[in-house]
Amino acid sequence: MKRLLYAAALPVVLVAVWWVVSAYAQSFFWPPLPSVIKAFPATWTADRLVNDVLPSLARLAIGYAIALVGGVALGVAIGSNRTLRAMAEPVLEFFRAIPPPVLIPVIALFAGYTGWTNKVITIALGCLWPILLNTVDGVRSVDEVLRDTARSYRLGPAARLQHVVLRGASPRIVTGARQALSIGVILMVISELFGANRGLGASIVQFQRGFQVPEMWTGIILLGLLGVVLSVLFRLVENRTLAWYHGQRQLERKG
Repeated sequence: MKRLLYAAALPVVLVAVWWVVSAYAQSFFWPPLPSVIKAFPATWTADRLVNDVLPSLARLAIGYAIALVGGVALGVAIGSNRTLRAMAEPVLEFFRAIPPPVLIPVIALFAGYTGWTNKVITIALGCLWPILLNTVDGVRSVDEVLRDTARSYRLGPAARLQHVVLRGASPRIVTGARQALSIGVILMVISELFGANRGLGASIVQFQRGFQVPEMWTGIILLGLLGVVLSVLFRLVENRTLAWYHGQRQLERKG
């Protein structure tokens, strides 16, 4: 209960400050918070949620899933083989240095500006690198003693992969997945700025171009709320997946 109060304290303070400061604002682009809240139910109706928000979340889920599976698979392969790692490292550093939004026009040239394909590819490519690089580091950091012990007990390759490599690298994999989720939300919006007429990002831009400022702010707030919900869901999955790891850390602190 105390942690919940601590987590809610800062948002409550920020909302209160926004409410008070915006009440006296004279700028057309910064409407009073009550006006924004009043426009929320009329803007985000069930029809708009189904036709704009859900497709955006679906594209995010598909792209994120592709990046997660591909990043972990490639990361395990690269991290487990020194020769492959030496060959792949320059390429990985090259692509990691390229901001994903820069690739959106290039992807659109091949996949088209409309439809889901270019947006899913953009999200997948942006989310891939943190997952891939953290997986490589996680696999490399697995204790060699554990690997040798698994071999001495004659565990097969599949068992060693599941119980030694993936389990040992899972904290770093989860770290990369958490970073990728934040990047994916950003790319979900950015990818909809190019040739899209539906979607959460496209709706925000349409409100801005139509000078529907309160409606634009409702879209921004909704995007932030979705980010909070996704973060909470990820934290629940993380706590369940890494329960053994968090328990081990607590024992180490007590010891």
